[in-house]
Amino acid sequence: MDPNSVKSTLSNLAFGNVMAAAARDYQKELIAQEKSQTSSSINQEVDLDVLMDDPELENCMQTGLQFSRYQKEAEKRETLKKQGHGEYREIAEGDFLGEVTGSEKVICHFYHREFYRCKIMDKHLKVLALRYLNTKFIKPDAENAPFFVTKLGVKTLPCCLLRRGTSIDRLIGFQDLGGKDDFTNKSLEILLIKKVMSSIISEKKEDEEGESRRRTVRSSVASTLTLIPIEKP
Repeated sequence: MDPNSVKSTLSNLAFGNVMAAAARDYQKELIAQEKSQTSSSINQEVDLDVLMDDPELENCMQTGLQFSRYQKEAEKRETLKKQGHGEYREIAEGDFLGEVTGSEKVICHFYHREFYRCKIMDKHLKVLALRYLNTKFIKPDAENAPFFVTKLGVKTLPCCLLRRGTSIDRLIGFQDLGGKDDFTNKSLEILLIKKVMSSIISEKKEDEEGESRRRTVRSSVASTLTLIPIEKP
């Protein structure tokens, strides 16, 4: 047998063994990497679950939800202010319909500049206008609004037209306030709350809110609706 041929055969066999060993090592490396990735993934899931139970993370989420809620409330306040809420304003007869129909809740005081009781009503409504932002407070001069005074049958001053959605009521003179001039702002406030200023609020128990927030954290839902009153009686 040719020595060179034997040498070549042995060399090829050796190379083949090296390649086979390298292939086995490479396969082992791939399997090890796959196991490592699987273990890492499991650890990440466990860590994420632990994080979801972390009170600090939950507090952060709740803080974010509260900020979102307050931001929406601030935006609503700005919208109401642009509609003329938050102050007690005098309006012209030509603006009456637009002002009264432009808001859900309206207290419209038909007044006379020389009437003492109209001045008393003005004093109280000015205070309430600052407190109840979701209600519009306006006052047309009865002398300068003859069309609506006649149309609405306004015969006694002060006369407050009270609108809440499609419901219309009125407060005539002080007959619902004991018929006296020295009624308190609180007594007028309570009366108007019953007639127009009160809000329909969805109230929830604290434990229900807490559970809702926990579900929010776990499901990664970034919003929770909690209705709160704009006004603070």
